[in-house]
Amino acid sequence: MAEISWQDFERVEIRVGTVLEVEEFPEARNPAYKLRVDFGEAGVRKSSARITKLYQREELVGRQVIGVLNFPRKQIGRFFSEVLVTGFADQNGDIVLAVPERPVPNGSRLA
Repeated sequence: MAEISWQDFERVEIRVGTVLEVEEFPEARNPAYKLRVDFGEAGVRKSSARITKLYQREELVGRQVIGVLNFPRKQIGRFFSEVLVTGFADQNGDIVLAVPERPVPNGSRLA
């Protein structure tokens, strides 16, 4: 993997937000949810997240997640995903969300 500079890292907007709403996304090729996430001063953003195997819709509402806010929007069917919600693949390839250990203000930037 290529090394990057500190300036490269600073260009990535990694912030925390709270999930406001979760909808089914039956049109997606791979099972996914449509999320609405509040990133504080950065606003409410939409995301498509392939996390249906490990998470139920009800348990996601109110949970904080970590997202990358400055990737270009990605069109998935008729839906535009505006933020990449981050996570790690487990031993089965299912995505485990990356989350802060404790609550922090929405919009807080990864330090």
